[in-house]
Amino acid sequence: MPPALRALASRNYRIYFAGQLVSLAGTWMQQIAMVWLAYRLTGSALVLGVVGFASQIPILVLSPFGGVLIDRFDRRRLLMLTQALSMVQALLLAWLVWQGVATPTHLIALAFGLGCINALDVPARQAIVVQLVDDKGDLPNAIALNSFMMHATRFVGPALAGWVVATAGEALCFLFNAASYLAVLLALAAIRLPATTRRGPAAPPLQALREGVRYTAGHRHIRASLLLIASLSLLATPYTVLMPLFAKEIFGGDARLYGLLMGTAGCGALGGAVLLALRSDTAGLGALVGRMAPLVGLALAVFALSPSLWLSVPALLVLGFAILLCVAGSNTLIQTAVDNDYRGRVMALFTMAFLGLAPLGSFAVGSLAHAFGVRATLVACGLASCAAGLAYRRGQRARAG
Repeated sequence: MPPALRALASRNYRIYFAGQLVSLAGTWMQQIAMVWLAYRLTGSALVLGVVGFASQIPILVLSPFGGVLIDRFDRRRLLMLTQALSMVQALLLAWLVWQGVATPTHLIALAFGLGCINALDVPARQAIVVQLVDDKGDLPNAIALNSFMMHATRFVGPALAGWVVATAGEALCFLFNAASYLAVLLALAAIRLPATTRRGPAAPPLQALREGVRYTAGHRHIRASLLLIASLSLLATPYTVLMPLFAKEIFGGDARLYGLLMGTAGCGALGGAVLLALRSDTAGLGALVGRMAPLVGLALAVFALSPSLWLSVPALLVLGFAILLCVAGSNTLIQTAVDNDYRGRVMALFTMAFLGLAPLGSFAVGSLAHAFGVRATLVACGLASCAAGLAYRRGQRARAG
């Protein structure tokens, strides 16, 4: 394999990659269609924030307990369970919309149900990667390829979803997503992992959870990475819940423009993932993350103040690029530093910081935008993100020294 694709030389990872590639495209289509449907039904920034809150708040509460399960049980079987449940959720959503009976209450309830599933699914997908590569030296490349896959589909999925919603309605997006889960279920069934004598921690679940938190808090590099991710999740990534307002009310577009804006950020993230995949090792990665962290806030503020699409598009490209390097770079630094006995619990805390805190940010951003306006809210978020990034960069230099 070329150096940028070296993790694909492992059969198990290659099969997993192919299945996830299809499934994640469907996931992005559903996410875009769900947000647009909520906006079409209500026209409210507050409801957009509530839907985002409901889809991710279970991750904040439940993912640490999911990490304990991941360190105890077979990760492949856990993933097959979560993917099957996600398929059921997508089918139910498609049926409600097809029948014309979907309401904001339905969307919030189904978003909450998917969040409960993802509290186990997301950290399990992070933790299983180390088992799928034959050469553990390929782990950083596998993580980079995971990011590439997620954001390649983030580029294609929203654009396709915008076209499907505009021409055929949201229900078809949900149906496509349900069908896409078949690909990952087949891939997981085809994976052949060596027999292990995996045993969960001897400690009771709550004690095992405390041990994982104590291990994370005592590891300064992992702790710093998680604090950075938590800051970006609260301050920067919630900008996505306001995208329908930018598309329709500020730029006068429709679902196609919404998909284009989201796809533009995804394209920038795709470039960041390619850059990570081309790296041969983790040397200098911490410094790179330190440079990108303040850039996230700067790009967000520029996008919020942009008077036209001509400036918004490059700002979103930079924003997606910088966020990807911060998140995926931090993921790589954590995965290469963590003790395998704690991997599930630490990746659950990573998931909680990245996705679990996002609903608090989504709810706050939606509420503030409703009260003070979209632009003012995102400018404030951008400035706060920049300050958090500068603090991480200063600490990173101290840790490197």
